[in-house]
Amino acid sequence: MKTTILNKLHKSLGAKMLPFAGFEMPIQYEGVNAEHETVRTAVGVFDVSHMGNFFVEGPQALDFLQYITSNDVAKLSPGKIQYSCFPNGKGGIVDDLLVYNLAENKYMLVVNGANLEKDWNWVQKLSDEFDVKLQDLSDQYSILAVQGPKAPDVMQKLTDTDLKNLKYYTWTKTKLAGFDDILVSATGYTGEKGYEIYVKNDKAEAIWNALFEAGKEEGIKPIGLGARDTLRLEKGYCLYGNDIDDTTSPIEAGLGWITKFTKEFIDVDLLKRQKEEGTTRKLVAFKLTEKGIARHGYDIVDENGDKIGFVTSGTMSPTLKEAIGMGYVPKEKSKIGSQIFIQIRKKQIPAEVVKLPFV
Repeated sequence: MKTTILNKLHKSLGAKMLPFAGFEMPIQYEGVNAEHETVRTAVGVFDVSHMGNFFVEGPQALDFLQYITSNDVAKLSPGKIQYSCFPNGKGGIVDDLLVYNLAENKYMLVVNGANLEKDWNWVQKLSDEFDVKLQDLSDQYSILAVQGPKAPDVMQKLTDTDLKNLKYYTWTKTKLAGFDDILVSATGYTGEKGYEIYVKNDKAEAIWNALFEAGKEEGIKPIGLGARDTLRLEKGYCLYGNDIDDTTSPIEAGLGWITKFTKEFIDVDLLKRQKEEGTTRKLVAFKLTEKGIARHGYDIVDENGDKIGFVTSGTMSPTLKEAIGMGYVPKEKSKIGSQIFIQIRKKQIPAEVVKLPFV
C-alpha cells in the first residue's frame, strides 16, 4: 500500500488509518461529525496527496486536451482552472478531473488517486496523434486542502499575496510560510471557502506545521477523508466510483454543464444526442422521510417494491441531522418532489427527491 509523505505525522496525531485509493490514508482523527463541523464553521486541513498530477505541454497541448476532455479548455487562460471529465468512448466516464492552465501550451491535470494508473494509461494512449509531452509527477507532489470559512484568515498570515481575493477556480504562485514558488488554488471539495496547496514533498510537513501554528486562534484541526465525503455529499458533488463511473454518462449524472458541444471530443455525437433526446435515467438527490440511512449500492424501489434504481451515495447529514443520498432513477421519477423508496434490509423506507445542494 502506498503512503503519502505525511503518513507518520497523521499517525502521531492519532488518526485512524485505512486503505483508500491504494493508499493508507487518515479517515478520521476525533470523529467524522466533529471534523465536518470544524470545516463548516472554522477551518480544517486535509492531506489529499493521493490525488494524481499529470503535466501536459507542447505545441498541441490545447488540441489534445480539447479532444480528451468534455469541457472547453480553450476558455482557460493562464491562472484559470476548470472542472471536467474524460469521456471513455462508450458514453461513460474514465474519470473526473481539474485542468489547470499553467502557461501557454502547458497544463496540469489533477486526477483521482484511485484512477491514477488507469488515467495515465488512457492519456498516454490518446497522445500518440498529438505533439505533446506528458509527465506523471504524482509521486513528487503533496496536496494540502485548507477548507472552511476561516481558511482565508489562516492562509493570509503565511503570505503577502492577497489570497482572500483569489477568485474561485483560479490559482497563483506565491511565497508561502517562507517557501518560494508555491502553487495555491481557490478550489476544494467541501463547498466552503478554501484553498489547495501544491508543494514538492520535501516542503509538505513544514507547510502543514506552519498552517497549524498560524491557525491556532481560528481553531484549525486536521480533517480525515470521512468528513471529506460527508462534506462533498451535502453539496451534491459527485464522487468517482460512487456517483459516476465507466457506465454513467455526464449527461445523466447532471454534468451537462461541463460537456461542451462547441468542439470535437471523444463521445461528442453520442452525448449530444443524449442532451437533445434526454436519458432514460438520471442522478437525483433525495432525503429519507422516515428513519434509516441509505448506503452506496442499496436498491431504490417503487411503491410496489420493484427495483427501479440504486443508491450511489448516502449518509446522515451532520449539518441537517437528516438522512440524505444520491442515486440513479428512471427519468419519470427524477422530478423534484417525486417519492421513491430505499430498500434497507427488509424494509422499504420512503424518500423524497429534492434539489441540490442539500446544504
